[in-house]
Amino acid sequence: MKYDVAVIGGGPGGYVAAIRAAQLGANVLLVEKDSLGGVCLNRGCIPTKTLLKSAEKWRELQSLEEFGLTANEISFDYRLVTERMRRVVGQMKKGIEQLVKSNGITYMDGTAKLLADNKFKVCTGGEEETFTAGKIILATGSAPLGLPVAGHEVEGVITSDQLLTMTQIPKSMIVVGAGAVGIEFSAIFQTFGCQVTVVEMQPGILPGMDGEIGKRLAPVLRKQGIKMLTKASVTGIRGNGSGLMVEVATAAGVEQLEAEYVLVSIGRVPIVNGLGLDEAGVAYSQKGIQVTNRMETSVPGIYAIGDVTGRFMWAHAASAAGVVAAENARGGNQIIDYTAVPGCVYTTPEVAAVGLTEEEAASHGYSIKVSKFNLAANGKAVSMGETAGMIKIIADKENGQILGMHILGAHASDLIMEGALAIRNKLSAQEIGHTIHPHPSLSETVMECAHGIYGDIIHQVKGRSH
Repeated sequence: MKYDVAVIGGGPGGYVAAIRAAQLGANVLLVEKDSLGGVCLNRGCIPTKTLLKSAEKWRELQSLEEFGLTANEISFDYRLVTERMRRVVGQMKKGIEQLVKSNGITYMDGTAKLLADNKFKVCTGGEEETFTAGKIILATGSAPLGLPVAGHEVEGVITSDQLLTMTQIPKSMIVVGAGAVGIEFSAIFQTFGCQVTVVEMQPGILPGMDGEIGKRLAPVLRKQGIKMLTKASVTGIRGNGSGLMVEVATAAGVEQLEAEYVLVSIGRVPIVNGLGLDEAGVAYSQKGIQVTNRMETSVPGIYAIGDVTGRFMWAHAASAAGVVAAENARGGNQIIDYTAVPGCVYTTPEVAAVGLTEEEAASHGYSIKVSKFNLAANGKAVSMGETAGMIKIIADKENGQILGMHILGAHASDLIMEGALAIRNKLSAQEIGHTIHPHPSLSETVMECAHGIYGDIIHQVKGRSH
């Protein structure tokens, strides 16, 4: 059978591409080998944020006295917490299924492999069927990187997939990797009473994000009870009867750490093997499929989006690329714009970033000005009891154009959109600063910080650096 557009992979990039192509009049086939919604919905963004919300509420319950409230005999049942997580995932999945159905998209559970001449085969339950499509969009995503040390296969060494299936909180856990995934799971499980130790090879946590933000977040997480070893690496793991013994090389020497589990969260790798890319002539490496800014591969009529391209491994970046690919597959001429891709880490407080870090702006040769504003000087943050954190804006010193925005604080993932819009539209700090913001609101922190680029911050003691 022939389709106008075939999408291989049903994650946040793939299903969005399929829906957009169908909206543009295409006869669409969507193939997913695992579960509709991909890693994001089933084992990533949605389940982790659901758990983080439960953890946040539990933390709030334990600090009620700060707000003049009291509650006796408070407790939690982690089994019920995970049941809610599964309900949320199920609800979201049903919503996507309905969207796919209502747009007239043909959906198949199966594994697809490219052939020559825009053909591909789909294996479902041991049976194979060959299809042809005018355009093909590859959205196969990524998989967790394994830990390349002796003992990585020992029972108890897990990825986030296995962690999400737990219905009880482990007593102790070593988290290898202090990126977004590792830090988020550390925050969840520590809040519920797990003794968490993070091991990170880099000098600080959240490598790749603005260094100052990571430095400000680290002591907050330590205060919450998370232990951290930076400039350290796991060199071996072995079972010791009651759990795991982990050998960690640090600047001070080799340490032996005990834990019930070891969570490996050192990054993800694009899924490029087994797709038939060689047979179809699609150029790729183990770092991802090569694409243009129109999401085209080296083969006309075949597109690739999301994690499989090895670019920004965020669900929202995949969805945006899916729209671009679908519109181009239907005769459009859209170009992806990666200049303003927000990145968020849902700890307490949250971290969010968009654009260049201070380090990147300097390395790109910009003459920059940096402004910072602490949440402790914001009325809404004080009233919420959420004063930990800061807003940081990096701007071109010559014209005030915003190059990067970095936020540590409550609702950072919501506030960062002001920075994304500014960078996407090449706005200056003056244009943010001269826009009236509601009071009291957390958004005022962005306005105040913008003031510091071209003048003086109002709610800041004179003489303090910004």
